Amino acid sequence: MSSSRRDFLKWSMLGLGASAWPMCMPAHDMPSMSRPKMGGGALCKHRVADEAKVPLLLDPTKLKPFVDRLPLPPVLRADQGKRVRVDMKETEQRLHRDLPSTRVWTYGGSMPGPTIEALSGKPMRIEWRNALPTRHFLPIDHNIHGAEKDQPEVRAIVHVHGARVQTESDGYPDDWYVPGQSRLHTYPNKQDAAALWYHDHAMGINRLNIYAGMFGNLILRDDHEQSLGLPHGEYEIPLTLSDRLLTRDAQLYYPVSGNSQAPWVSEVFGDAMLINGTLLPYLDVEPRRYRFRVLNAANARFFHLKLAGGRPFQQIGSDQGLLAAPVTQKSTLVAPAERVDLVIDFSSMAGQQVELINDALPIMQFRVGSSRVRDASVVPAVLRDVPRMPESVATHQRLMTLDEYDDCVAEPMMMLLNGKRWHEPVTEKPVLGSTETWSFINLTDDTHPIHLHLVRFQILDRRPFDQGEWLESKTIRYTGPAQPPGPEEAGWKDVAQAWPGMITRIIVRFDGYVGKYVWHCHLLEHEANEMMRPFEVVPA
Repeated sequence: MSSSRRDFLKWSMLGLGASAWPMCMPAHDMPSMSRPKMGGGALCKHRVADEAKVPLLLDPTKLKPFVDRLPLPPVLRADQGKRVRVDMKETEQRLHRDLPSTRVWTYGGSMPGPTIEALSGKPMRIEWRNALPTRHFLPIDHNIHGAEKDQPEVRAIVHVHGARVQTESDGYPDDWYVPGQSRLHTYPNKQDAAALWYHDHAMGINRLNIYAGMFGNLILRDDHEQSLGLPHGEYEIPLTLSDRLLTRDAQLYYPVSGNSQAPWVSEVFGDAMLINGTLLPYLDVEPRRYRFRVLNAANARFFHLKLAGGRPFQQIGSDQGLLAAPVTQKSTLVAPAERVDLVIDFSSMAGQQVELINDALPIMQFRVGSSRVRDASVVPAVLRDVPRMPESVATHQRLMTLDEYDDCVAEPMMMLLNGKRWHEPVTEKPVLGSTETWSFINLTDDTHPIHLHLVRFQILDRRPFDQGEWLESKTIRYTGPAQPPGPEEAGWKDVAQAWPGMITRIIVRFDGYVGKYVWHCHLLEHEANEMMRPFEVVPA
C-alpha cells in the first residue's frame, strides 16, 4: 500500500487534495462532473486549500496502557422468534480511564452495538429505529454521490454483512431513512454458523456513520458447530477492532482534505486503536483455551495481529464460518470487514502478562491467572467439510477492473469498479443458482477488500500481471505463477483481499434470492467515492 497516500495528517495540515480532481489523467479519461475550486498552472490543476485548521490531537502513547478492563457488548438474543428493536442513537462513551467521554453514534447505546445471537434456520425480525439527531457532527462532502446538499444530513440503513437475505432487508444504500423513522428487516438465517456483523450502509455517508460508531457483531450458530466442543460461554469473546483520531478533549476527529468544498480524503487512519470501543484494554483470562471472534470494523486500517514473543495460536474460521481444519499461526492479517475466528491456549502462559500486538505496537494485554483450571474444550482436527468449488462448474467468467483516478500530483480523487459509477446501468446480472468466476484486475497501488452482498465465495488464486499491457490493449499477460490461497483463506469468504499488481479470482454461486444487491471495496472512503456497484440476480 502507498504510505504517502495514507499520511492523513500531512494531507490535513498541508491541505493538499487527497481528493483532488485532475485536469490531466495518466491512465483513464476523466468522468464528467462539476469541479470545485482549482489551483495550479495550465498543465496541472488540483484543489487548493482554503481551510487547513486541524485541532490539537490526542497522543495515545501518552496514556497509561492496560488500565481499563475489556468491555463486552451486551447480548441481544434474536433466536426466540419474537421481533426485537434496536435504536440508533447518540450517546457518550469513555474510551479510556483518563479521558473524558466521547460523543458517538451507536446501535443500542454502545460502541460496538449489542452482540446479536441467532440460530441457523430460525428467522429473526429486527426493527432498526433511527433515533439519531438531525444534524451530523462529522464533515459531509456534498460532491459525493448520494450526499448532495439537497439530501438530509442524517440518514441510515442497516446492512447485516454476510447475511443471505432478501434485497428489501439487505440494507441497499439508496434505501436510507431519516431520524424518527424505522425499518423492519427479516433475516431467514438459512446459512451455516458464522460471525456476521452489522453496520450502516447509507449512500454517501456510511463512512462517517461507521466512524461515529455504528457497527456491531451478529453471531449465527448451528447444531454442528455447537457439537464440536470449542470454547464457549464466558470463554468465547468478541474482539472488535477499529482505529480513530481523537482531539485532546477525546472527541472524534475525522480528517479532511483542507478544501471546504470537497473535504473527502481517500483513506482514514487513526492512531488510537480501539478494541470493543476501548483504548489499550486488558483482559483477565484463565490458563486454558479461549475463542476470540475478531472483527476489523475500521474504515481503512489492516490489522496485522500477533502475540508477544511469537506465541502461536490457531485460526479455526474466517468470514463465513469454520475452516475445514484449524491452522496454526503466529500472525494474521485482517482487512477491513474481515473476520477471523481464533483460539488461544493460555495454559502454557500461567501467571504471565501477554500483549496482543498490531504490527509493532501493543493494543491489548492478556493477564493470565496462575491457578490450575479444568479445560473441557477441544479444537478438533477436522472442523467441517469445506469442498473446494471446481472452476469447471462456472458458467460465466467476468473480468472486473479496480480503478483509481489521480490528479497530476498523484493524489487519488475517485475510485471505480470496471470504470463505472454507481448510477450507471447494472452490468452484472448473474442468474439465480448459477456459478461464476469474477477476476478482480487491480490497477491501483492499494489492496482492496472486495465484498459481495448476499453470497459466499471461495478464493481461487492471485496472479501477477502486466498492468501496462492491460491499459494499452486490454490484454492479460501474466508475469508469474498463480498463487492459491493459504489454508487460512481456503474457507468460505465474503471479503477478498485484491492485492495490487495482481488478478484475484473468486468463484461464487448465486444462491438465495433474486433482486438488486451490491459489491464494493470495503475501504469506506473508496466505497463512498464510487467504488461500489449494483448487481442484479435474475430468475433462471
